[in-house]
Amino acid sequence: MGFIKDVWDKCAKKYKESHWVSWGDQYAIELEIENISHFIKSGDIVLDIGCSNGHATIKQLKNKPEKIFGADFSEEMIRNADALKNKCKLSSDEIEFIVGDILNIPFEDSFFDVTYTTRVLINLPNWEDQKNGIIECLRVTKEGGKIILSEAFWEPLVLLNSMRLIKGLSPLVEHDFNRYLKISKIEEFLKDLNLKYERIDFSSIYYLGSRFLRELVTEITDYEGYSNPINKIFYEIEKKYSGGGFGVQQAYIITK
Repeated sequence: MGFIKDVWDKCAKKYKESHWVSWGDQYAIELEIENISHFIKSGDIVLDIGCSNGHATIKQLKNKPEKIFGADFSEEMIRNADALKNKCKLSSDEIEFIVGDILNIPFEDSFFDVTYTTRVLINLPNWEDQKNGIIECLRVTKEGGKIILSEAFWEPLVLLNSMRLIKGLSPLVEHDFNRYLKISKIEEFLKDLNLKYERIDFSSIYYLGSRFLRELVTEITDYEGYSNPINKIFYEIEKKYSGGGFGVQQAYIITK
């Protein structure tokens, strides 16, 4: 965990208030934000656990929840989040950022209407810690509330790499600070807890386009990062259609 925290502290110092602090793929980040926003409504008290620099957290204010709390275990990230909050002229009545760890969330039981993660569980070093992180999210959420786990998953990565292999493209890999969740394990775990859930594949078309088709028609080096205009085309398609199982980024919507 010390190594993982060091990675994010360094990102926080380098990228400050930019979306690059958590990921360079702005289109995928927007898909994450849009999917989560469907489950936040006016009057909700919301927790973004693992909020990074607050770039995505602040965008969830559009549905006018009563208040959003953002927590991250990196003090550097929270400093950046507070700076962004001040730049946007937001009050602490609307949004508040605190230092907090998903393995020990600093709130009482049943406090939130909605608790969500965005690529947070994958930063825990093993499945036992990932399960404990889910249990903490459940603990702080009200009965009847929603827990949204917007994470990266192993099985779609394997499927996507199978397609890449057919065309002789190098495989996509996890970062050394990531442990992608397995759909099979998480569903078995949630069933054992007798929880109602649904899985939403909100990025399949985008991943197929940006991580496969794009590389058949253009060199990766033609554009910086994920700014390739082909990515934008598939982002626009993804907002209307999805499916196929290629979405590495997916979300479990759990009802407590």
